[in-house]
Amino acid sequence: MSWTPMDSSVIAAVRYDARTERLDIRFTSGLVYRYFAVPRFVARGLVTAPSAGEYFNAEIRDAYDYERL
Repeated sequence: MSWTPMDSSVIAAVRYDARTERLDIRFTSGLVYRYFAVPRFVARGLVTAPSAGEYFNAEIRDAYDYERL
């Protein structure tokens, strides 16, 4: 999985593994979190959203189990 840079004031980069449905998000603070069982369409939505921060808050933050890496 390679990092995809994001044009966001909150999210620096993301990477997604479709096989395991793991979504890693590196925030501009430097913290990295891994979200589990994230469908491909949700990960794609994050990358293509007009506001990645708003999309993350609405669709990912409280919807999936996660761990801090």
